[in-house]
Amino acid sequence: MLASCTVCDGKNTVTDESTGEVICNKCGTVLAENVEISEQPRAFSKEEFESRNQTGAPTSLARHDMGLSTVISRFDKDASGRKLDADMQMVMDRIRVWDNRTQLNTSRDRNLMFASSELSRLKYKLGLTDAVIEKAAYLYRKAQERKLVRGRTKVALVSASIYAACRELSIQRTLKDISSASGVKLKDLSRCYRLILRELGLNPPLLDPTKMVAKVANAANLSEKTVRDATKALALIRDSKGTAGKDPMGLAAAILYLASLKNNERIGQRELAQAAGVTEVTLRNRAKEIVSTFNNLF
Repeated sequence: MLASCTVCDGKNTVTDESTGEVICNKCGTVLAENVEISEQPRAFSKEEFESRNQTGAPTSLARHDMGLSTVISRFDKDASGRKLDADMQMVMDRIRVWDNRTQLNTSRDRNLMFASSELSRLKYKLGLTDAVIEKAAYLYRKAQERKLVRGRTKVALVSASIYAACRELSIQRTLKDISSASGVKLKDLSRCYRLILRELGLNPPLLDPTKMVAKVANAANLSEKTVRDATKALALIRDSKGTAGKDPMGLAAAILYLASLKNNERIGQRELAQAAGVTEVTLRNRAKEIVSTFNNLF
């Protein structure tokens, strides 16, 4: 950029973004032409920003074509806004038909189309983030490459991919949560999840029972003091390796039950077990193990 005008030594210059000219603000002399504008012009409204935006939507594994497919407008107008004649309209109609056919030409494309719609549906039902859905779509594509879809329902494999993605990213969603949202039987969902782990060589981290305490406590309407006492006690149990091999939900329910007894907060075993999604027998067994092993906690 020029520092000053060569005619009047003016220090202020103006850049015309439409023509690419640099003009002296004092005498009006054109100092440079065809200047490339590297910065995006400022937009003052959403419509103005979208009209100036030169990029399309980002690519995504959650879409069957990853967002790279062609889109032919349904408006029969050319680039200048003029209406197409009858012959050109017939040509464009045929192009649209063949464009739709080629996008879903193979069974693999149709499979991914169904999987992407199912991922979108479960995303909103489970309240998941885009990162989880992207990871689930990646795992599903890998499973499809290994031909794991053959002989199994697509919904079950998509749901298992979502659960595997939640485990990989440490998102607290249980198999029962995903089973109820997707409508897949818990037994089929577990089978597909184990298949994905085995065939794709995944090693997800274990669920942290400490994070399950707040979830169970909110469902059971327990006080904040009980939640704090249960979290503190569960942290001590975890540090001593006392949570290994135990169901996180059952452990969270048991520790909350013991903390509620300590704080004289009356809640039944059945109500707490239902809030955690476990049986009363599991709750009692975990509580007995905690009391016998860590009798100084409560």
